[in-house]
Amino acid sequence: MPPPKDVVKIAIQMVGAIPQLIELQQVLPSTRKPPCRTPHPSSRPTSRLQTKPLASVLKDVCDAWSLPNAERYALQYADGRQTYITESNRGEIKNGSILQLTTSPDQEAERLYSGIQSNNSDVKTDSLKKLANLSQDVTFAQEFISRNGLKQIFHIVEEGNDTGEMLAHTLKAFMELMEHDFVSWETLSAAFIKKIVSYVNMNAVDASVQQLSLSILENMVPTSRLLFELVKKEVTLDRLLTHLQVTNAQLQLKAMALLIALLLAATDAELRDMMDYLRERNIRQFIHKNIIHSSEPLGDEMAHYLYVLQSVTLNLCERRMRTSMDPYSQEQRELLQSLRQTAFESESEAPASNFSTERRRSLCAKEFRKLGFTNNSNPAEDLRRAPPGLLALDNMVYFSRHTPNAYSRFVLENSSREDKHECPFARSSIQLTLILCEILHVGEPCSETAQAFYPMFFGQDHFFEELFCICIQLVNKTWKEMRATQEDFDKVLQVVREQITRTLSLKPTSLELFKTRVNVLNYSEILKLRQTERLHQEETLAVPVLELRERLKPELLELIQQQRLLHLCEGTLFRKISSRRRQDKLWYCRLSPNHKVLHYGDVEEGVHSPPIESLPEKIPVADMKMLLVGKECPHTKEKSSGKQNKDVLELAFSIVYDVEEYCLNFIAPTRYEFCLWTDGLNVLLGKEMTSERTQTDLDVLLSMELKLRLLDLENVSIPDNPPPIPKPPSNLNFCYDFSHTEQ
Repeated sequence: MPPPKDVVKIAIQMVGAIPQLIELQQVLPSTRKPPCRTPHPSSRPTSRLQTKPLASVLKDVCDAWSLPNAERYALQYADGRQTYITESNRGEIKNGSILQLTTSPDQEAERLYSGIQSNNSDVKTDSLKKLANLSQDVTFAQEFISRNGLKQIFHIVEEGNDTGEMLAHTLKAFMELMEHDFVSWETLSAAFIKKIVSYVNMNAVDASVQQLSLSILENMVPTSRLLFELVKKEVTLDRLLTHLQVTNAQLQLKAMALLIALLLAATDAELRDMMDYLRERNIRQFIHKNIIHSSEPLGDEMAHYLYVLQSVTLNLCERRMRTSMDPYSQEQRELLQSLRQTAFESESEAPASNFSTERRRSLCAKEFRKLGFTNNSNPAEDLRRAPPGLLALDNMVYFSRHTPNAYSRFVLENSSREDKHECPFARSSIQLTLILCEILHVGEPCSETAQAFYPMFFGQDHFFEELFCICIQLVNKTWKEMRATQEDFDKVLQVVREQITRTLSLKPTSLELFKTRVNVLNYSEILKLRQTERLHQEETLAVPVLELRERLKPELLELIQQQRLLHLCEGTLFRKISSRRRQDKLWYCRLSPNHKVLHYGDVEEGVHSPPIESLPEKIPVADMKMLLVGKECPHTKEKSSGKQNKDVLELAFSIVYDVEEYCLNFIAPTRYEFCLWTDGLNVLLGKEMTSERTQTDLDVLLSMELKLRLLDLENVSIPDNPPPIPKPPSNLNFCYDFSHTEQ
């Protein structure tokens, strides 16, 4: 007979004693629902209310083992992070949980507070090591901080000369204590900050100390303008570049994290100055050589930081992109005139001074028309549209100055064609600049989770301009292949967009490789690809085939459901994200093989597929109530900034479970994982799979199955209507009469 739902059976163990098996009686859930929060062993909402106070439970346990002073003890999970059990999180105790009796948080905090002040270096080091471990628990952290423990940590850092293991434990403990947000980063003393900075700037110091110091500074930078300026002044960009050249991948990662934090916190003027300096110091070369082409595989965190650096760099083009041309600006008019002079220098050089003003104006208008400007008399009007604004002019000037032969060939070649067949250079450049801005997301805010960077970006200075130079020549090439006229302008640019997008999706490692691949992908290849995709997407619309599709759907949907559940059984690594900063912490979730329980728990970096036994937290599938996605999720509503990043909303989903409707909150690493998990959870809830991936997979499977079944009917036309049924015969005498069977 199963135990009542209001009883939790647990085991409590202690070193040197026989474990106790106890039952906790529970009352009915309260009518007030606590808020949904992201599950965390130290901060999850209570799922039920026990009748007996925790202090009474502890006294009973201590009495059973004849232990006096029950108030000096506490219960703690025996596995995982060994979180202390408190009145606020005791409701998370599940049937079959194993707890251990240990020293209470206040007693442990007092003991370690004394231990870190010991004159014995071994005792001090051991105390700091245990402090770094226990500080992950919010209850212990609160007790230690209330004893002014952080002041003692500051003293150890400020006054100590150790740069080895003891210091590493001290900084680790400090990081964990600050993670709970009980103390503001702005309260740190200048002496403490300068000491942390010194560890970053020192050469002869343990790598783990430098990593922790970089992490501390990274957390300080976004919290206040004063701290940003202090860190920016004390930690030079040259020093961060030095750290990027080491072979230690973790040290590279922390240095990159601090660099990104500084860039994101800087003003526009500061950001431009910093990026100019980094460009002078060849940061792309460091990244290309020491990180992208390192022997170590590129982790998710580093991929994200490279994406952010790429995005920040490209967004430097935003100001020019959103600025219209000023026809009264002498500088801008000179840039415009330089385009004409470079293209038609030999034609207009000698006699221009002898022409009248009217003749000169007419000649300029003619040359601007040959350059492809729509408004010949006032070409500045073509650049009034923003975006792409002045960025288009910058690209045209760059192309004319850095590849003058290709520029002249483009302009003169089209000048010799018929008017309707010429490819307008200026108009094409303006539209191409806009297309590149859209493809590269210029002017868009950085995503909190994206990792999609282009390796070739870090192998080339002036990436955007160089990419433009390749693509504008591609426009001319595609124009000729399509034998286009002025009416086909939009069609040509659509093909060019497709050529660029398809080539970028291959992640070429250099611009030369991009150039080779994009030129191979000519117009005829694009037509072939389109035709192939169309054949995959389009099925014959004959009624019998449509009926066959409908008959096949249930079977194939069941196959997709099985695949989704298998994926949930394999599990996925999720990353915790807070509004304050990108988190390093990971957690894993997977479905049990019998599809009855979801297992989840925190994991360390580098663990890709932990065994199901190592995941301490469980949610019975039977307790799951509903699935929330996007803006409906509680963890997307909790962000205080109010500026929801679009991609985070697209990847967020939550499981509502238990009687009081608590939430297990997810941010999927990719859209693909989001689709598979939401589909799988809907299957477990007995609902339809609603993701776009379901429809895509169903279409692919239907296409394959139909082609296999219709293989024998190739080149046979299938009628829309079935053949007519003939009229019944006038008599049925031809039927055999079974009543006269022989005996």
